[in-house]
Amino acid sequence: MVDLQVRSSQQAGMNIHYWKTDKFKTVTFLLMAKAPLNDRTLTARALIPSILQSGTKNYSNRKQLRRKLDDMYGAILTGDVQKKGEQHVLSFRMEIASERFLTGQQPLLKEALSLFKEVVFEPRLEGGSFAKAIVEQEKRALSQRIAAIYDDKMRYANVRITEEMFKGEAFALPAYGRVSDLDTLDEQAIYQAYERMVTEDRFDLYIIGAYDENELTGYIEELFTYKRHPKAEGQAAAKSPVQITENLVTEKQKVKQGKLHIGFRTHTTFGDEDYEAMQVANGIFGGFPSSKLFRNVREKESLAYYAASRLESHKGVLMVMAGIEFNKFERAVAIIKEQAEAMKAGEFDEETIEQTKAMLINQMLEAIDTPRGFVELSYHEMVAGTTYPIDERIEALKKVTKMDIVNAAKKWELDTIYFLKGESE
Repeated sequence: MVDLQVRSSQQAGMNIHYWKTDKFKTVTFLLMAKAPLNDRTLTARALIPSILQSGTKNYSNRKQLRRKLDDMYGAILTGDVQKKGEQHVLSFRMEIASERFLTGQQPLLKEALSLFKEVVFEPRLEGGSFAKAIVEQEKRALSQRIAAIYDDKMRYANVRITEEMFKGEAFALPAYGRVSDLDTLDEQAIYQAYERMVTEDRFDLYIIGAYDENELTGYIEELFTYKRHPKAEGQAAAKSPVQITENLVTEKQKVKQGKLHIGFRTHTTFGDEDYEAMQVANGIFGGFPSSKLFRNVREKESLAYYAASRLESHKGVLMVMAGIEFNKFERAVAIIKEQAEAMKAGEFDEETIEQTKAMLINQMLEAIDTPRGFVELSYHEMVAGTTYPIDERIEALKKVTKMDIVNAAKKWELDTIYFLKGESE
């Protein structure tokens, strides 16, 4: 069993998760802010993490804020945006040196928590809104990041199949927003989205490292006085349609290598009884270099430069990704379909099952070797609204049988085939 000794409580309108451990030489604060994906607020929310790192009430620009972090023994501050199922998640992370490794017993913990609170709850404002110059700068930066996705054809293909496969569903929306929204977004609209975020989002604050929990609880009580009224939480994602019709989408661009993405509906999400069986099924099918896709599509048939699959835990999606020559499209699709049918027929042995389970467990153990990896694993519970600790998931993985895997794979339904090919094809 993996003894993580995590204690959770509610304080200051937040769900706070304490992991006291001597495993790290740092203390990490990681705040996850979650709300349903919404096309009206999507891009405004995507801008919030970068805007908040550009200035606070007491540190009016990015340079001053970075200088303060440097003065705190090189503290790290980052922000990010992602989606979990059909939930839009903004994250804010601060990492500081643990006080036990500092000379003179510097009172760094309270100072860092105070700055972290200021970044999230006390941004730099001008005229009751975000500073226009900062907003315009961050809008340009976001536009460039979105443009970079178009240049990365593997990521682009993943965006396009998601748009096509989930038309009419919130999951089709990109976590990072849309360039088409930027022209009409001003500082007031983004600030309104920010106010809703700090008032209504579910907040999960993870605190990981060596510290005095009673002391830290007192700091939170003293510092986090913002009145929050989180909205009632809905489900992580809408269920897949009952009837699935296979859909083919092709697109032409100036590319040298075809990008083939195939999306299956798994009808299994995090917290379902067969979730671990689905993980093992994906691992055998395309999750590791020893998988069926890698061996049969890439090595045996030489049809692909790469071939792999991955699961989305909260929407119930298995996505196959392959880079192929343009004229090998039909054969590659046929082989991928054959391997999916082989999974449903149980064409794999016990040694493969045990090897795959061992690799999945090792992935989890490696993840909890870093604070960010631990939160990434643990946060699945919060999104799904379940209590399913990591140590219990590991034990459940160990118990998965071949019949469990076959039954999970039998639920796969091919939904969409997307192929990005060259202009002259």
